[in-house]
Amino acid sequence: MPVNVAETWLASTQVAGLRGPARKAYETFLDDLANRGCAALGYRVTGPEPLPRLCVKHLRGNDRVVVAFENRTSVWILLVGPHEDDPGRNVYDRLYELAGVRPPAGWKRTRPECCSPTGEAPLTSAEVVDDLFQRARAIGRKHRNQFRR
Repeated sequence: MPVNVAETWLASTQVAGLRGPARKAYETFLDDLANRGCAALGYRVTGPEPLPRLCVKHLRGNDRVVVAFENRTSVWILLVGPHEDDPGRNVYDRLYELAGVRPPAGWKRTRPECCSPTGEAPLTSAEVVDDLFQRARAIGRKHRNQFRR
């Protein structure tokens, strides 16, 4: 069943910065996601809600993409970025900011499959997707304004 894929404004701006092989890896991922849904993703994020309803795919090198399934046929690209030590650029730090949560101290991240054993994606309620979408816009504005000085 084909999946409709959309990007948040924040993800769109992050994707605009991808070049060469990184851009190609992202475009290949989009095709795979549209055709295979959650099977195109690597793992679910663990931690407080809504993190377990979000999935991640390793694109190329340390580049990651984070998505939320609104329903069986619609998925939002929330973030695209590197997993690195720089807290200002780390995609997981941005994800925690976006979700408005922080994993507890000493928490160990695991990587359960994105799809359930029956092949279903973890669905995120429309309200949570809307909240993530609004936070993505606010984060995008905040970070854009930091560079205008």
